[in-house]
Amino acid sequence: MKATELLADAYGRIQEVVHESVEGLSADELAARLDDQANSIGWLVWHLTRVQDDHVAEVAELEQVWTAGGWADRFGLPLPADATGYGQTSEQVGAVLVGSDALLLGYYDAVHQQTVTFLRGLTAADLERVVDERWDPPVTLGARLVSVLSDDLQHAGQAAFVRGVLRRR
Repeated sequence: MKATELLADAYGRIQEVVHESVEGLSADELAARLDDQANSIGWLVWHLTRVQDDHVAEVAELEQVWTAGGWADRFGLPLPADATGYGQTSEQVGAVLVGSDALLLGYYDAVHQQTVTFLRGLTAADLERVVDERWDPPVTLGARLVSVLSDDLQHAGQAAFVRGVLRRR
């Protein structure tokens, strides 16, 4: 299996967990927080999707799906359009209210499609391209894609955990 095929497969596994965590939930369930400092399923999936959208669009030199696809308007969040959830306060996390599972999964699936299309167009040599020189050592495209993958899997797992707790209540 080629490295780029392996990455596409791994991103597909994120999609599976996201769908298992979100499908069939009401807006109230998506917004539920286990305590007043916890992240909701809606926030976790919105955040992981925003980070993937932001980071992949940057390295692919594409417009983010969030703005290009009109998702920022559809979500109507009281946050700046470039917000990804990074560094948000508890109050800002609580402000991420998602109207339906279909809205959240629609945005996620659109980002996933842009990501997989980009991944399938890469070669192994492309993964060595430096995409961020602010770090020592500089960050390659491969390292950035694995970083997003790791962060997304962690948040998708957290969303699955919260769903399990909510369903047992």
